[in-house]
Amino acid sequence: MIDWDQVTQLRAEIGADEFEEVASLFLQEVATALDALDPAAPGLAEDLHFLKGAALNLGLAYFAALCAAGEKQAAKGERPVGLDCLGAVFRDSRAALRAGLKARFAA
Repeated sequence: MIDWDQVTQLRAEIGADEFEEVASLFLQEVATALDALDPAAPGLAEDLHFLKGAALNLGLAYFAALCAAGEKQAAKGERPVGLDCLGAVFRDSRAALRAGLKARFAA
């Protein structure tokens, strides 16, 4: 569910002190974009692309994979399968990330 190598790399690149703020910002941006996601909107593929990119930056691998699959389907003009579960997968991924961060990087 979480790509811990990506998380560790991002944390090393931006520093432990800045990581929490950056991660919180990314998580909030994803949550906001997810809340605004409209399956009937013409920009669905672009919205899913954004979600995929933000998720990959934070190591939310499974969520990103679902967004990538949906992006491909939306780009073909198809209604993406699995949109209904994106919210639950994001919430589970966010919880796994937060728990894993505490376990791996506790001071």
